[in-house]
Amino acid sequence: MYYFAYGLNLNKKQMADVSPQSRPLYSATLHNYRLLFTGWTRQWRGGVATIKRSTGDKVRGAIYDVPDTDWGKLDKAEDCPGNFERIRVLVNNEDGEAMEAVAYIKKGQLQADESKASPEYLKIIQQGYRDWRLM
Repeated sequence: MYYFAYGLNLNKKQMADVSPQSRPLYSATLHNYRLLFTGWTRQWRGGVATIKRSTGDKVRGAIYDVPDTDWGKLDKAEDCPGNFERIRVLVNNEDGEAMEAVAYIKKGQLQADESKASPEYLKIIQQGYRDWRLM
């Protein structure tokens, strides 16, 4: 099953730690969503990344092929089914081809309070953007 990473797991090292058997495939774009940071966590001392429907916006990310054996590890890392849940999304790969993937999204009301991410958290995501040549 394919996974669309847009936050911490966009960072290839981070993703390899969480899901060692996953294979990084290519960059992708999720249309009609936007990236935001919500809530506050003790671990990061700031908000965490999520996505939210937003007509006309887009989120850049990456597709990983995650084997069945690693989905439990990924769920745990993403606090699913706690604060996050899996959703199916339609993304476009580098060639514009549409494909279905799983993404994690913060649950309903938990998305309400937008906040700032810590510099440390952002550094990991920014490295992910560099890993995939998205910036």
